[in-house]
Amino acid sequence: MCLVQDGNKVLLINRPASKGFPGYLGPGGKVDLVESFTEGTVRELWEETGLVVKPEDLIYKGVDEYLVPEKNYRYMVFNYLTRTFTGELLTDPPEGELAWVDIDEALQMPMQDWFKRRFPLFFESGTFEISVVWDESNQCIIEEKVRRLG
Repeated sequence: MCLVQDGNKVLLINRPASKGFPGYLGPGGKVDLVESFTEGTVRELWEETGLVVKPEDLIYKGVDEYLVPEKNYRYMVFNYLTRTFTGELLTDPPEGELAWVDIDEALQMPMQDWFKRRFPLFFESGTFEISVVWDESNQCIIEEKVRRLG
């Protein structure tokens, strides 16, 4: 995931329910097998927004992991921020409507709880680590840790 910051605004996608995870969130996606994390981030950002970013312009902000012990499953999201970009926003983006949102007002927008928890950490100094352990049988969080590092 990569948030794009332009002054006091951040670029978010208003994702429709038909795509899953409805509400406002940052651009991102899966890394292809032959890509590095930053190469995947650059590609996903371009595919979803039309903006071009160089890997060296990405600021690593932290990792978010979701664990389901019963399924021996771990899902990790590497989070980046950039303030340097070129290109024009797509007129018909594939994941939902693109919107420049005031950073101070973003948390008032409808968004998934997991993104709302993560969002402010992009704009703090240092990095973060979020770990969520999910109980599949009871459909609830067993443990949640948010650490600010550096």
